Amino acid sequence: MTASITLPLWLALVIGALAAWALLERLLMPSARWFVRSRANRVLDEVGRRLKIGIRPFQQVKRQALIDRLIFDDKVQQAAQAFADARGMPREVAPDQVQRYAREIVPAFNAYVYFRIGYWIGKKLSRSLYRVRIGYTDDAGLNAIPEQSTVVFVMNHRSNMDYIIASYLAAERAALSYAVGEWARVWGLQQLIRAMGAYFVRRNSKDELYRRVLERYIAMATEAGVTQAVYPEGGLTRDGRMREPKFGVLDYMLRGYHTEGERDLVFVPLGLNYDRVLEDRTQLLAGDAAAAKPSGLRAALRFVGDQLWLLLRSRWHRLGYACVNFGTPVSVRAWSAARGIDFDHLPREQRQAEVAALGRHLMAQVGQLIPVLPVPLVATVLLQQGDKAINELELKSAVAELVRGLEARNARLYLPRGDWDYAVGAGLRMLTLRHLVLEQDGLYRARADEWPLLRYYANSIAHLVAPQADPGPGHGLPLKA
Repeated sequence: MTASITLPLWLALVIGALAAWALLERLLMPSARWFVRSRANRVLDEVGRRLKIGIRPFQQVKRQALIDRLIFDDKVQQAAQAFADARGMPREVAPDQVQRYAREIVPAFNAYVYFRIGYWIGKKLSRSLYRVRIGYTDDAGLNAIPEQSTVVFVMNHRSNMDYIIASYLAAERAALSYAVGEWARVWGLQQLIRAMGAYFVRRNSKDELYRRVLERYIAMATEAGVTQAVYPEGGLTRDGRMREPKFGVLDYMLRGYHTEGERDLVFVPLGLNYDRVLEDRTQLLAGDAAAAKPSGLRAALRFVGDQLWLLLRSRWHRLGYACVNFGTPVSVRAWSAARGIDFDHLPREQRQAEVAALGRHLMAQVGQLIPVLPVPLVATVLLQQGDKAINELELKSAVAELVRGLEARNARLYLPRGDWDYAVGAGLRMLTLRHLVLEQDGLYRARADEWPLLRYYANSIAHLVAPQADPGPGHGLPLKA
């Protein structure tokens, strides 16, 4: 009974590892899950009293349950069967493919991560880099949105900071669910993004089965009232102008809206702009077919290194202003009534045309809301001068004339400190510090070799300087038909 047993070292290590795993799985993990759930529930109770648009039950369902619901959705099952039949596959193969797509797409929203960790990171990062401002908000329109409505924020896409700044500024109203591209599918980052309620999409995917799974998830979330945010442009601007929009995701959302349903679908236009975009040079190069494409990681590390070097020399300044404008909500119920249409029963071609008409109207509203900031204003004036050098007084006079024209076109100008002299000085200082503008003997002119970058910033308001007509009716519709 007292005899000893000799075991090989490798077997002892395996037994020890299994014992540690059993301890972790049976004792520690349940306690950790209970702790996380209790903290998340406490946050849900707190923010539920504060948010204008509450957290929906759909967002509190366990991720695996949502995945199963998506996999066994009738339309997804039909698409999987058609996919297998078209390719002569065994019937078991298509469901496996559907499961992979569903796991890739479905988020794992956690209120504690969103409102404690994500909000804190977003606030600190946004305010460290920019002077963040809300310029204009249609408070009356936003407050009139019925409580049970599904709200979707529609915005332009200038920077990857858009996700952070928009979520931070909208946090008093709602928790936003984004569609995030494949660039964010990096271990660690993707888990955080999923916990923030975002879902991953493959841009420009031609896989019909994948598109149907994505469509059904977005329609289900919309039908359940989940607040979402969408960039119809798809990707970041390459030249500073708004890109030609695509309305696939908009169409998917409209499939989750039913004319006779209890929820209205309300789109809120949102315009963002920056005095400095982190990816400006990278995007200019990406839009130039002849230019060598730099590594995204190398460009990011170089930017961080430059900023740290400036900080060490006490020459670092924040990157100017970042501003967001919230526009007048557009009710799909009111829009449909005004045009005499029912998205549920339109033939395919007519439906596509009507979705495009609504999308163009929304993007026209977004364009009108893009804030006019100091750097775009000064860049526009200096480019108009060409090689000519002007003094600060002449620059301010030209900016004043440009501002009068923009005000006449109802552009949304953000005036820092309520002082145009300060605004022009702030824009000029930003461009001079970046060596995009040369100063000599009190005269300023744009550097000829930096005209593309100056044009990038001027292009952010070019559509307001020379506006185009909105193809949609009116400037927004009331929330009730």
